[in-house]
Amino acid sequence: MSESKQTIPVNGKADAAEEQSSAAEAAPEAETSAPEAETSAPEAEAAAPEAELQGDLDELGKLAAKRDEYLALAQRTQADFENYRKRVARESALAQERGVAKLAKELLPAIDNLERAIVEIALATGETDKDPLLGGVRLVLSELTAALARVGVESFSPAGETFDPSLHEAMATVPQPPEGGAPSGAVVEVYQPGYRLGESIIRPARVVVAA
Repeated sequence: MSESKQTIPVNGKADAAEEQSSAAEAAPEAETSAPEAETSAPEAEAAAPEAELQGDLDELGKLAAKRDEYLALAQRTQADFENYRKRVARESALAQERGVAKLAKELLPAIDNLERAIVEIALATGETDKDPLLGGVRLVLSELTAALARVGVESFSPAGETFDPSLHEAMATVPQPPEGGAPSGAVVEVYQPGYRLGESIIRPARVVVAA
């Protein structure tokens, strides 16, 4: 029995060596996976500012759109107000013109009577400038015509002009001699001067026209 030798199995050493070899091989794999995890973190950190920047750009785009909308509204409001101001000014000018024309029409008969009075007084007194009555009537007539002129009303006497039905009222026609007479359709005499306000005729001139 003393001669028998106890044999130690070597399988245990082999298994341990194999385990150490496997651990050594797994260690580099773990080391290589660690850098991959480390590189993914900076990418996430870089993506966050980009998303924030994109959000800021979108917000700026919305603000710019609202600004353009408000600007367009302000421009339309300003244009509407300018049109309203022009319309009111035009209507006010037309109303003032109508008022002046109405007043002038009321005064024209008085002016005509003063002109006739001057003619009659002049015939009765021999047309002397020293007559106080004639001078007073002429002064009143001058003040009335000056007042009308200040508001734009002026008289016109179309003697020698061609008859225009929009400006003149023909009271009569007279034949003209073959030689030396006025051409047909010419105004040869003015009964009453006409009055106008700008382009508007308050009263046409009353005239005699050559036949």
